[in-house]
Amino acid sequence: MPKVPPPVYVAVGLVAQHLLAPARRPTVVRSVAAALVAGGSVYVAGSAARAFKHKGTSFDPLEPERATAVVTDGPFRYTRNPMYVGMTGLLLAHAVLRGGLLPLVPVAAFVAIIDRTQIPAEEHALSWSFGKTYDSYRAATPRWLGRPSGLPRGAARG
Repeated sequence: MPKVPPPVYVAVGLVAQHLLAPARRPTVVRSVAAALVAGGSVYVAGSAARAFKHKGTSFDPLEPERATAVVTDGPFRYTRNPMYVGMTGLLLAHAVLRGGLLPLVPVAAFVAIIDRTQIPAEEHALSWSFGKTYDSYRAATPRWLGRPSGLPRGAARG
């Protein structure tokens, strides 16, 4: 199980974006676009945190085995990982604000690291803890973003 909290990767990504992109004044268009992406990202991640709290379950990414429920409502209808989608969105918003293509490199690196290390470890623990309930949810809901395919709207299991 990875022992680096995902927000640490976000912080490293933000620093890397500063190092990769020259300091320049953002345009109004980039500022507005970045604010919209950041606002949506905070909303998605906040909605996920509220859904976890409503179900009374842990969402510690370093100890997924402590989860007591599978959450499938709210943003979890569209992605199995809304908190990571939100973190990615914050990095993307900052890249837009910085301008250029190089600030997108840490966004891609964050997605790759989370997708290849953190998420598989979490999914393994959740599948072990919740069996078919989690496996059905995983089969019906995309890892990152997309349209839910197998669960009734608002269905919560676990």
